[in-house]
Amino acid sequence: MPRKPRFYLPGVPVHIVQKGNNREAIFFEESDYSAYLGWLKDALKRYDCQLHAYVLMTNHVHLLVTPKAQESISRMMQYIGRRYVPYINHKYNRTGTLWEGRYKSSLVQEEPYLLACMRYIELNPVRANMVKEASAYQWSSYTFNALGRHDGLLTAHPLYLALGMDKTLVCQAYQQLFMAHMADNTTGEIRAAWQTGTPLANDRFKEKIERVLNTNVGYAKRGRPKKGSDPF
Repeated sequence: MPRKPRFYLPGVPVHIVQKGNNREAIFFEESDYSAYLGWLKDALKRYDCQLHAYVLMTNHVHLLVTPKAQESISRMMQYIGRRYVPYINHKYNRTGTLWEGRYKSSLVQEEPYLLACMRYIELNPVRANMVKEASAYQWSSYTFNALGRHDGLLTAHPLYLALGMDKTLVCQAYQQLFMAHMADNTTGEIRAAWQTGTPLANDRFKEKIERVLNTNVGYAKRGRPKKGSDPF
């Protein structure tokens, strides 16, 4: 069965998800998280990508990235994998694959989905019952986006900056987004998009992408996730 093609466009954000093989851990101690972030930072600079949100979970990662070139995402992920996998295998005397197949990804329509996608990513530790609040999790972009702490990995997206007149007001407005419950249908729509490789977008935007790429991008099922589905 042929691989489903990925769809990338310069300037269009991409939600990337990469999981450990058989849901096994990909991070084992704090130095592993730091090593991954170091190579991620190098790759962002090398391949001209902007990172807006991320979370590193025990057995998977979420990244929200805007590429400057069509091939930037693929090269960025290859760069990280070719350094992080040998690092883990050597450090823990293991062999074989670390990842569960290819990483998954979906284009994200900026309005109205980008801020919802950022919330989805940063709420992962809360949904996984690892912490009660997003601010309590160390390995995510929440402290940058909501609390204004420095993070050299991140570039603020224009829609995020439009939340307020200055950084303080932007952070306050972003925090308010987390006060409301994230609807199951929104969570399900975001999850269905990255799982199927379908753009997280309205039909009009998808049709525009199809015209630009001259290919069928597909349409994911919307609504609440099926019972027992991944909580990512």
